[in-house]
Amino acid sequence: MAAEALSGIAERIRQDIGSKGLEIDAVVGPAMGGIIVAYELGRQLGLPAFFTERDDTGKMALRRGFELKPGQKIIITEDVITTGKSYGECAALLESLGAKVTALACIVDRRQGGEIPWPFYPACKVDATNWEADDCELCRQGIPAVKPGSRKI
Repeated sequence: MAAEALSGIAERIRQDIGSKGLEIDAVVGPAMGGIIVAYELGRQLGLPAFFTERDDTGKMALRRGFELKPGQKIIITEDVITTGKSYGECAALLESLGAKVTALACIVDRRQGGEIPWPFYPACKVDATNWEADDCELCRQGIPAVKPGSRKI
């Protein structure tokens, strides 16, 4: 499934490497959702892939022996982008370590606006609405909210 979901993205990236001069040395995904996406996109592009993850304090970190070289050009990958907070934290970490983020890819783009500062490769766009608690029908019915995702905050 991941191979199929990402094949179109890999093809668009290959085209932009050839025609637009896009440069990518490695693929990095923030844990948890970006790990499989990074692996599979890296496999299809023939690039090394690894991931960032939160340390014991909740801060995004590069661990498990993964290393970056100064100036290394990185594409960040995600499964679903909603607020952009995870890829933003990942980008800040990578850039603080001397890498240069050159693109962003995801399977599902759920953003409600906002600019992305790099070439962006979503597999699909899903319009999903977020509500304030006062406007949420499920909240009015007393159905508790469930927070998915890997962030514990």
